[in-house]
Amino acid sequence: MKETGPIAVFDSGYGGLTVLNKIRQHLPQYDYIYLGDNARTPYGTRSFEVVYEYTLEAVKKLFDMGAHLVILACNTASAKALRNIQQKDLPSIDPDKRVLGVIRPSVEVVDKLSNSKHVGVLGTVGTIQSKSYSMEINKLFPEIKVSQEACPMWVPLVENNEFKNNGADYFVKQSIDGILDQDTNIDTIILGCTHYPLLIDKIRKYLPTGVNIIEQGDIVGESLKDYLRRHPEMEQNCSKNGSVSFYTTEQVSKFKQTAGIFFEGQLNVEHMIL
Repeated sequence: MKETGPIAVFDSGYGGLTVLNKIRQHLPQYDYIYLGDNARTPYGTRSFEVVYEYTLEAVKKLFDMGAHLVILACNTASAKALRNIQQKDLPSIDPDKRVLGVIRPSVEVVDKLSNSKHVGVLGTVGTIQSKSYSMEINKLFPEIKVSQEACPMWVPLVENNEFKNNGADYFVKQSIDGILDQDTNIDTIILGCTHYPLLIDKIRKYLPTGVNIIEQGDIVGESLKDYLRRHPEMEQNCSKNGSVSFYTTEQVSKFKQTAGIFFEGQLNVEHMIL
């Protein structure tokens, strides 16, 4: 029997902490390690090749640390690197290990939520340019019309702890107006970035009443719970002591300061070089 290991959660920065929070609420018994490539963030403006290179480095490192399962809690990494890693790299690294993303679980629920079959996606420039959401939605639900809007200022607002201030309203309203100008029949919005739940109050403020908002944390948590139920061979490889450890490629002190915006509780953080 293989040695058990933690479930790994990877993000280019801090937003994946919102996903880790929700995953732990759904599956508190497992051990987790979180890796933020904060020294090289943001990924959203980088090329497909660079995002793939950086993400693969992180995945290999997390496997070396004992993880059998890695969750890419970064929409950009999920959009630009996941498929290549799953199809090209895992068979040679270890065919029994798995890397999962956040896009597919978010897409799978849109058909149930949208009555009008008009869906909007808000995301970083990189995620929107990749068209990963629209392609995935159209693959599963070809009848759904998808509109997309990049929100380049939303991540900086969150990471600089400005997301509660009145100045943030301008940029939130600007992006909401932008996507509704594309299609006034949108009744469901996917928040295609893990930072965006921290802006949820302002997002609701500028969306019409009744528009569904899909936040990824709970959906990914439920999806992972279902995945482990359907794959007992992976579930038994995941250690269960309820622990969580954090790693960053940036300064530990800087990570702790900003991570507190996203994650409640004590942070046991170590520096890592990729």
